[in-house]
Amino acid sequence: MNEAQLYSDHLRTVCARTDAALAACGFESLAIHSGRAALQFLDDQPYPFKVNPHFKAWVPLTDAPDCWITYRPGARPRLIFVQPQDFWHKPPALPSGDWTAHFEIEVIEQPDQAKPLLAGLPRCAFVGEWRAQFETWGFAEPNPQALLEHLHWPRAAKTPYELACMRQATAKGVRGHLAARDAFQAGASEFEIHLAYLRASGHTDEELPYPNIVALGANAAVLHYQHREQAAPAARTSFLIDAGAQHAGYACDITRTYAATSGEFGALIEAMEQVQQALCAQVRSGVDYARIHLDAHLRIAQVLSEAGIVSLTPADTVDTGLSQVFFPHGVGHLLGLQVHDVSGFAIAPDGTRKPPPEGHPWLRLTRTLEPGFVVTIEPGLYFIAPLLEQARAKHGRHIDWQCVERLRPYGGIRIEDNVVCTDGEPENLTRAAFAAAAE
Repeated sequence: MNEAQLYSDHLRTVCARTDAALAACGFESLAIHSGRAALQFLDDQPYPFKVNPHFKAWVPLTDAPDCWITYRPGARPRLIFVQPQDFWHKPPALPSGDWTAHFEIEVIEQPDQAKPLLAGLPRCAFVGEWRAQFETWGFAEPNPQALLEHLHWPRAAKTPYELACMRQATAKGVRGHLAARDAFQAGASEFEIHLAYLRASGHTDEELPYPNIVALGANAAVLHYQHREQAAPAARTSFLIDAGAQHAGYACDITRTYAATSGEFGALIEAMEQVQQALCAQVRSGVDYARIHLDAHLRIAQVLSEAGIVSLTPADTVDTGLSQVFFPHGVGHLLGLQVHDVSGFAIAPDGTRKPPPEGHPWLRLTRTLEPGFVVTIEPGLYFIAPLLEQARAKHGRHIDWQCVERLRPYGGIRIEDNVVCTDGEPENLTRAAFAAAAE
């Protein structure tokens, strides 16, 4: 099936989901604002624009501030597109492509010109960043929570069009990851590695779905390490990169860890690779995702025990909370229009929540997996100074501190793939893209 047909089917699904949500919540129409390019405080420079995810669910536009999607069940959706007449900046190109045939498109020059075009929408729910000026535009209610819950719930199951977009995002991300790996092996700094990633993936910083984590050595112990040092370290030990890409508004989220040389840390990476692949194989319809997370703790505890880092049995390492010293985050999350996609805790369209297991507050997904869900699987093993120090009193006698000191300069390990739940075997988008790149 070609992209045009995939998109047509996708839009039909989005309309059907929206029809159901509006009916359930007592609304007759919907207006989605794409967002605005906000100015920095006391300045005339804007912050990087990030489009409303509800907007890009309908159209593949990610750089379209002050635009609108309006929809009434049974009617053709409408796109109100702002194309300023501007000699300071290049105006955005008019929407093009097969997808535009499905929309009534109105082009305006100024954002305020949208107001009369929005008049007359019956009992219209507004979804987007609310601004005071919209109070007189006739909307029934801004961002009604019940409606948002009903719109978010079905987004977990991706349409074939969305999966196609995510495959393309993954191909871009893999190109970036391979370039980053090569730069690390050539002795590059974090900053240089980041530039190599951007060039190979075809992204600017602002186009990335999230800020790249490019961590050499001990910096890999910082889960969301945010800096990119411009000087290469005197001694190369390890490299962790958590970096994504996007296509038509859909994200990939990939992490890899490398050792500069073979040895103790390299063996740990190999052990964690086996753990990660075993967890990926569990992404099947009907599986409680929280069970995958708990199994990740048990498997990582086995790695800790076999490596001699801890002296407890794997079960006791988990039961006492010691495994959380080395693996202090969730095993993954939903992925799609947003990196941490919505409705991860919902167990019903009305937003009824299922909390994470007791003692595991950082898990972002507790739903039972269904075909079409795309999840990340990202177990980790880290040597995080503050967590290790906090563990001394309770767990100190069960930790081989000499081993820990040897491994601290390596920071940690995280391996992350994006996996589609299907009716049968899981589809690993990430491994497939790496395999294709190697051909």
